Amino acid sequence: TLSLHDALPIWPFWLINDGLLFHYPKLHHHTESEVVIIGGGISGALTAYFLTEAGIDCVLIDKRSIGLGSTCASTSLLQYELDIPLHLLSKKIGWNAASRTYQLCGEAIEILISIMTNIGYKEFEERNSLFFSTYRKEMQFIQDECKARRDAGFIVDILCKDELKKNFGLAAESGILSVKGASVNAYSLTHALLQYSMEKGLRVYDDTEIVAITHRKNFSEIKTNTGNTIKAGKVINATGYEVVNFIGKNIVDFYCTYAAISQEDQQGKNIWKNHALLWNTDDPYVYLRCTNDDRIIIGGHDVRFSNKVTRDIFLERKTRMLEKDFSRLFPHHSFQTAFSWCGTFGKTKDSLPYIGNYKQTYYALGFGGNGITFSVIAAKLLCELFQGKRNPDAAIFSFERKSV
Repeated sequence: TLSLHDALPIWPFWLINDGLLFHYPKLHHHTESEVVIIGGGISGALTAYFLTEAGIDCVLIDKRSIGLGSTCASTSLLQYELDIPLHLLSKKIGWNAASRTYQLCGEAIEILISIMTNIGYKEFEERNSLFFSTYRKEMQFIQDECKARRDAGFIVDILCKDELKKNFGLAAESGILSVKGASVNAYSLTHALLQYSMEKGLRVYDDTEIVAITHRKNFSEIKTNTGNTIKAGKVINATGYEVVNFIGKNIVDFYCTYAAISQEDQQGKNIWKNHALLWNTDDPYVYLRCTNDDRIIIGGHDVRFSNKVTRDIFLERKTRMLEKDFSRLFPHHSFQTAFSWCGTFGKTKDSLPYIGNYKQTYYALGFGGNGITFSVIAAKLLCELFQGKRNPDAAIFSFERKSV
């Protein structure tokens, strides 16, 4: 199993900048609820929001402080694009499922913006998104992907080398500019969602570890390390990479991603147009965004996760590589690292999340680079399922889908 100690991120910027935003109690008594949500990251918080808004009684539980897993390590680019381009995904799972997945991710961005507005959360920005290549030989690849996105209903434009240099100061050959995207602070958003939902009746407990789950005919009993139990009608697992400690099915491979953030106000507002979200076609790819205080975040150089020691040893080396990537993409600008960190995330074989029921537990697992938008999809699907509504999109993300 993957140990918690092995996977925790190294002091990411959001945690350093924001600190522990709120304190939540440890569970010291027996309790009951319609639904128990396991996992206090962005996936669990969004699921709790949807269910609480629907009037469903919920308890959310986490074995550490809220948001201290992959959530606080997230660079929080909100994009409809998956780790695999649409025209390639369609060859794996078929056009209908592939295009619908992209569309759902696009809708998820709009839904999340609406949610953030509703709860009064202001630490987000709507942004364009630029997918680009630094290789001339990939022009056909860019054209194929642009056509696929247009066929799926997205508003996109192809930019040539001169346009990329003029508008973005970017040393690249071609790119696809999308009008739909956003950036956020997933760590503070998680707390904001929970605080809002707690006013509607949500109960949140952290520093409380689950040691056993017993499924009965009409309910489940969850035993904690404090010796207390939670009796619940339904159980939702939103633990992300730690799902390996709950499920015996090999559904995901684990990777480390590395990120660096620049010094404050380091020319961020002047480097590229409209603070667009940037990511490229390289394998492994790199991605960039700006923050509200004009810092620049660059991340990428993902590698397979083995253990904490080897992951952390690479941090300094990967940081230097990211700095060189920035200089290569923006040859007239420098990048001075203020903080760097790494985090663990999962990738499935088809780049899709797992959402739905498996062995009497419901799962909201937003694996991949689209973790936040996938989490919105999962929260909405599960909420509708609990309300007795049929959602035709559920089959795309189910555990019974065809393995690829």
